[in-house]
Formats: sequence, C-alpha cells, structure tokens
Amino acid sequence: MIKAVIFDLDGLLLDTEIVAFKVYEELGRRFNFELTLLEFMQDFCGRPLRRNVAYCNERFQLPWELEEAVEEVLRIEKMILDEGVDVMPGARELLSYLKDNNYKTCVASSSARERSIKLLEQHRMVEYFDDFVFGPEVERSKPNPDILLKAAEKVGVAPEDCLVLEDSQAGIQAAYSAGMKVICIPDLKYPTEEYVQMATAVKESLFDVIEYLKE
Repeated sequence: MIKAVIFDLDGLLLDTEIVAFKVYEELGRRFNFELTLLEFMQDFCGRPLRRNVAYCNERFQLPWELEEAVEEVLRIEKMILDEGVDVMPGARELLSYLKDNNYKTCVASSSARERSIKLLEQHRMVEYFDDFVFGPEVERSKPNPDILLKAAEKVGVAPEDCLVLEDSQAGIQAAYSAGMKVICIPDLKYPTEEYVQMATAVKESLFDVIEYLKE
C-alpha cells in the first residue's frame, strides 16, 4: 500500500535538466569542446553536480581545479535559473491530490539544499512537502539507494510502502535497489529496456501518476 511519494527535483518537478545542459554548452564554447545533448543525457543526467564537474574536468582536460570549476558552474547556472524555470506538467495537480488524500511527501534530490529550496519557493511548492533530503546529507548518491532510504526514514514510512517518481536511469536504479516502487516520467532521455524492467511503470507526465494512484 502506497503511503508516501518521494520526488526527484530536476527534470521531474522542475524543468531544469536543460538548464544544466546549457551550462556545459557555455563551458564548451569557452574551452573549445563539444558535449552533445545525447552525451549529456547518457553521462550527466541524474548525477550530482560535483561528480559531473569532476567528470567534465577529466574528460575534456580543463585547466582549472575542481573547486574553481564548481563555483563557475554554479555561477552560470544561477544566471540561467534567475531567468525562470517552468514547473513540469501535472506537478501542481499531483501535489494537491497527494495533500488532499493524506500521502506523505518528500523531495530526494542530489542537488544542494539552498538551490533546491529557492527554486521550490519561487513556485510556492515548499508547503506541499513533509520533508526534504539533499545530496550532501548522504554518503553515496544515486544510483545508490541511500538518499531514498533516508527520505523514507524522515517521513516514517517503510520502503515497500513508498512510491518514487524519477526521470533518470540513476533514479530508477536507486529506487529499485531501495525496494521501492518507482514510476519514471522521462525528461530528456527515455530509459533503456534494462531500466524499464526495473520500473513499476513509465508514464508520460505527472498527471498520469494521479490516475495510477486512483487505480
């Protein structure tokens, strides 16, 4: 029986994955390398920022230290985010449904707390959640299950009674490893068959999750 719904943030609740790609596009212009959208989807989506920056540094042999690179990536990202990001279709409607029907809710995101809360506050969505877990709070990031297990612990619900909503393969793997049901709502990349088999379902939008819960 589903008692709690655990949400990813980037690319699931908010349309921010394309923002991240634009950041690396800007770095590519600056340092003369090319990262295609397909490569970004395969190697970056659903991963923590520091991991992605370190990977980018190593892959393209960029001439700066990790901390300097992270700081610059965050600066570029902030410039883009300050222009505004969209809420994903069905997000508000699903959150209202969950609140009205007494489900526990939690955000479990690899992103930093300050950035994530600020984005949610911009769209007046913080009030819909019982709790939050962010990347720095756990030792291992997705695709490891740690952050999802922490979310279940925070809302006081057993893993088998949690439904996870994810857009990335790393998120699907994390939920599967945690023993949780998981619905994938693909953003930039449709999951491969291996991950489709791990998922409880693959849906087009968060509107479809309402119908799933009603059933």
